[in-house]
Amino acid sequence: MTAAQELLTERVQGVLDVPLHAWLGLRLADPADPAAGLVLPVGPATLNNGGVLHGGLVAALLDVAAYVRLLPHLGPGENAVTHDATSSLLRAVQPGAELRLTGTLLRLGRSVAFLRAEASVDGELVAAGQVTKTVLRPR
Repeated sequence: MTAAQELLTERVQGVLDVPLHAWLGLRLADPADPAAGLVLPVGPATLNNGGVLHGGLVAALLDVAAYVRLLPHLGPGENAVTHDATSSLLRAVQPGAELRLTGTLLRLGRSVAFLRAEASVDGELVAAGQVTKTVLRPR
């Protein structure tokens, strides 16, 4: 494993180890390929009072999916923070489903990254978002 691969593995594990993410059961869709996205099992902890997946949680996890997609493009000592995010919820997600979250890097400049994130269930799009992140470089 190269140093870059080790760094990516460490960074992705750091995302998965965030207490909220671990508690929700967030995991990689393909442990060998972080770019394949994330999977969230839709269970009791993820539901709103209407009995479907909480929309605010979906919006937050779209941001996480975008961040995971950006990680391979960040160098040692670099990080990124969100400074703008929008999301659109297209349909309700029922308990028992598995939500698949993926990110796409649209453009990476010197200090700003533009990303798109999508959430789907069984291949059907249920939410989408745009995320803009500021890239933090070491001084």
